[in-house]
Amino acid sequence: MKEKILPIIYAALKDAGEELGKPELSRPGPETHLYGRSGLLDSLALVNLLADIEQRVADDLGKAITLADERAMSQKRSPFATAGTLADYIEILLSES
Repeated sequence: MKEKILPIIYAALKDAGEELGKPELSRPGPETHLYGRSGLLDSLALVNLLADIEQRVADDLGKAITLADERAMSQKRSPFATAGTLADYIEILLSES
């Protein structure tokens, strides 16, 4: 399933990079830092990215997910740290639905 999730995240990151003027996001990979100490996104950009990814998951995979919820916020290791941790979290959400 991750092979379907990562391209969705990467496409959203590339679009965000263009909008934000952050060329670092033009070639995302699993280790691309999203949010946190070395993250490339501030909180508003992260919220916009998550909304975009939720929409793309619904469009491409036909499943509705919510990324920014209490469950995500309460985890010891943030699912929003890197593109890879976000893909892992989305994979969990999709397996439960």
